[in-house]
Amino acid sequence: MRHVDEYRDAAKARSLAASIAALCEPGRRYTFMEVCGGHTHTIYKHGIEDYLPEAVSLVHGPGCPVCVIPMGRVDDAIDIASRPDVIMTTFGDMMRVPGGRGSFLDAKAAGADIRMVYSPLDALGIAERNPSRRVVFMGIGFETTAPSTAMTVLRAASAGVANFSVFCNHVTILPAIKAILDSPDLRLDGFIGPGHVSAVIGCRPYGFITRDYGKPLVVAGFEPLDILQSIHMLLTQLAEGRCEVENQYGRVVPWDGNAKALQAINRTMEPRPYFEWRGLGFISHSALRMKDASFDAERLFDIPGSRVADPRSCQCGEVLKGVLKPYECKVFGTACTPETPIGTCMVSSEGACAAYYNFGRFTRERVKEATR
Repeated sequence: MRHVDEYRDAAKARSLAASIAALCEPGRRYTFMEVCGGHTHTIYKHGIEDYLPEAVSLVHGPGCPVCVIPMGRVDDAIDIASRPDVIMTTFGDMMRVPGGRGSFLDAKAAGADIRMVYSPLDALGIAERNPSRRVVFMGIGFETTAPSTAMTVLRAASAGVANFSVFCNHVTILPAIKAILDSPDLRLDGFIGPGHVSAVIGCRPYGFITRDYGKPLVVAGFEPLDILQSIHMLLTQLAEGRCEVENQYGRVVPWDGNAKALQAINRTMEPRPYFEWRGLGFISHSALRMKDASFDAERLFDIPGSRVADPRSCQCGEVLKGVLKPYECKVFGTACTPETPIGTCMVSSEGACAAYYNFGRFTRERVKEATR
């Protein structure tokens, strides 16, 4: 455990917090967005906000892959899964995500053959063992998980597995960040960049954020000291009048990304003209689809292309854009809980609402006391 302990040293955390406070200009407030849901969980699991001065606020971005899937895509996936010759496979997080007509769990209870897998290769194995059935893998995630889907498709093609396909919902982070920067709702001073996505795409693609929008970005790791050091790096840039992309997570993230992973994606997938994101609407070139029609479930099956409005009580969209804190949602912790989720942000293990619910309820209570 020595390696983990080094990144959770309380004395170093207090020292960094003091340096962060010293960097804040009197009377100025700073708002940074952590793009990745993994960062949100680190922040609340380890009480990072309690170390920060009041001048520094953190808001949450659209970095949870399950949270940004619109309800209509869930309905389309259930439409495919409900066919008698189909085995639908998906990650565990997707099982309870509500669509307009229920979730995968509801469809499974109604008789659909839906199986939870831990990787796309598990889905390919199911296809190889069931040659008379059509096995569909629901691909979700950012550039972090797209390479594993791509490599599985390449293996399926090499092995001649013809009954395997992908219902592709892989999304890309850069257009989503651009959409947030173009939003009039939000004022940000900088970004804590995603660590997992950046391990694939590298740091160089974020250059437009500093060049065109004048916002610094620091790619960060997922331990408490990673987050605090990233905030310190952002404040240092602002104090010195710099605006750059910096890499705090250099032990994992190469500046130019993972060439083999990017090649696998480019061999099997291509950008969609547009894709609907929950809370952000349609964003051009923000998602991927399969290049080869024989592996593309959307072209193999006649799906309805559903569009479903979010429940009026659910404010996941505002949470994903960083406009609202999860505890400001009207149904947070009452009608919407991890056991009875209304929105995706409460379902996913990376969702901001789940993070607040599981780790941040005391923070919420403090906010309520402060606003009385």
